[in-house]
Amino acid sequence: MGVDTPLLDSIKGPEDVKCLSDKQVVQLCGEIRRFLVDSVLRTGGHLASNLGTVELTVALHRVLNSPQDKIVFDVGHQCYTHKLLTGRKAGFARLRQKDGISGFPNPRESRHDAFVAGHGNTALSLAIGMAWAKKLKREPGWVVAIIGDGAFTGGMVYEGMNNISSLNNLMVILNDNGMSISKNVGAMARYLTHLRASPEYFRVNRHLGEALNRVPVVGQPMYRFFRRAKSIVRRTMYDSTMFENMGFQYLGPLDGNKVLELEQTLRNLTVRSGPLFLHVVTTKGKGYLPAEENPGEFHGVSAGSQSLVPDPEVAAPASFSTVFGKALCEAAAADRKICAITAAMKYGTGLQFFGHAFRDRFFDVGMAEQHAVTFAAGLASQGMVPVAAIYSTFLQRAYDQIIHDVCLLRVKVIFAIDRAGLVPADGETHQGVYDPAFLSEAGVPIYSPSNYAELRYWLLRLVGPDYTGPQAIRYPRGGEVKALAQYGCTGRAYDFLTGGPEADTVLVSYGSEVEDVLAAAALLEAEGVPCRVCKLVKIFPFTDDFLHEIERFKTILFAEECVRQGSIGQQLAARLLADGWRGAFLHRAVDNTKLTHATVPELKEIQGLDAGSLAQAVRQALAADQEKEQSR
Repeated sequence: MGVDTPLLDSIKGPEDVKCLSDKQVVQLCGEIRRFLVDSVLRTGGHLASNLGTVELTVALHRVLNSPQDKIVFDVGHQCYTHKLLTGRKAGFARLRQKDGISGFPNPRESRHDAFVAGHGNTALSLAIGMAWAKKLKREPGWVVAIIGDGAFTGGMVYEGMNNISSLNNLMVILNDNGMSISKNVGAMARYLTHLRASPEYFRVNRHLGEALNRVPVVGQPMYRFFRRAKSIVRRTMYDSTMFENMGFQYLGPLDGNKVLELEQTLRNLTVRSGPLFLHVVTTKGKGYLPAEENPGEFHGVSAGSQSLVPDPEVAAPASFSTVFGKALCEAAAADRKICAITAAMKYGTGLQFFGHAFRDRFFDVGMAEQHAVTFAAGLASQGMVPVAAIYSTFLQRAYDQIIHDVCLLRVKVIFAIDRAGLVPADGETHQGVYDPAFLSEAGVPIYSPSNYAELRYWLLRLVGPDYTGPQAIRYPRGGEVKALAQYGCTGRAYDFLTGGPEADTVLVSYGSEVEDVLAAAALLEAEGVPCRVCKLVKIFPFTDDFLHEIERFKTILFAEECVRQGSIGQQLAARLLADGWRGAFLHRAVDNTKLTHATVPELKEIQGLDAGSLAQAVRQALAADQEKEQSR
């Protein structure tokens, strides 16, 4: 049924938002909030962050002219109100589902989405590039970057701030939902902000400078004195010095949930020249009491519940992440050299157990994967054993550090790679399909367990004294499946699971894709096609025993949830060819041009990695081989 939102239903684009009265604007914010709670709790998605930015987004669209003015979201999961105001309300029925709208901005979805935004710390650099492009092309309009306070734990934001130059068309809005405005200081700060944000203030400030600079001898010293005095007052009232020293005109903090005041401030600012820095304080989960009281729990919600539901970014009690976290605690209890590092994903990676038990050896470095990896290398260089637990999609951000700071000196850093393989709902920006390719190219040994027993066994071995240099262990989101759990752990680098010695065909895979390979083998066996299934655990480098056994087969199908170019299967094909093997090699991997938001089974079907597609590939290959034999 849904909630009643007559005013929101009338909004077909940003131009409609501009026609509303002040009373209607307040009503619209309330309707958006009710719609988001009702819709997102049914479909799943990011809730608390979007509830906090309703007024900010409405005010921006009241003042700006999208798409001429560009709104660049950092991370992007707080873009739901933006999507509602740009004509996509109907699409929320299939939010983050196949053929539905994305949970992140995407220019392929709407001309109002300035850029794909799935990772953090990127908005300012993107906005600077867009602002410069506008200047070079002499195009009018503002570029506005909306950045959360969490993003300021990443270094890329500071790199961008160091290069804002004198961009007069750039505005940065800090969406601070981790602070509150104190009553005693906040009132004066708001008053000063009102003065500084008004056109009169800027006009007087500019004219004062022009007048004093024309006064001989004493004019410029007097102007510098007034500027220093003004800066001292600001520094006394609120900590704005860093942003101003970087070249911004800093304003704030403002209450980011008061839409009319925020709109007036933005109107005043847009008659000025940038670069501007507006600091707004918002309440995460605003307007929905359970989310306000537990914003972490409601950061993201799963589909199908109207009550408190688990955040998909928090590891479930029965999951690979939780098994990893508990196994690492076991190892750390026996070895004081073991340390754990996360990049703002303590609960998502299952490291909350380690953080509680070994506080002095647990490091959450914030949204800073590059620092996490090099920091780990520094620990390892001094004899510690750091385990860096990072989602596959976020580990990509530290590729140079992996190569330069870990691999060149071969220091012992263990990369625990969560969310490896295909990932549901979040779409192309969050898929864990690149790490086998780029880690193997850097020469890092990679292990990909298919069940809890293998994860625990290999993790405990890798952190032990028998293994040196960098190591990687990767595992999927969620829990193990019964079809793979039943095989337990043999401690071998690979295992043949099914079939007998008479088979000429083998299906090879690793990780969660082994389930589909087993199902494909069952389909073929039912049709009288004998085949074996080989499950790799150590996927790189290949062991001599594995190569020797696999070369006995005439037909090899290698299936993996990895991007095709540089993948493990591609490297195996090259190695077999170099060794003189001349059979039929069938490779099924991820086409990264066809990644979308969908369930994992749907993604596998799209990629040809489901059981039916794999079995059909083998049938076609065997039929082609039979035709070739008959034609001889």
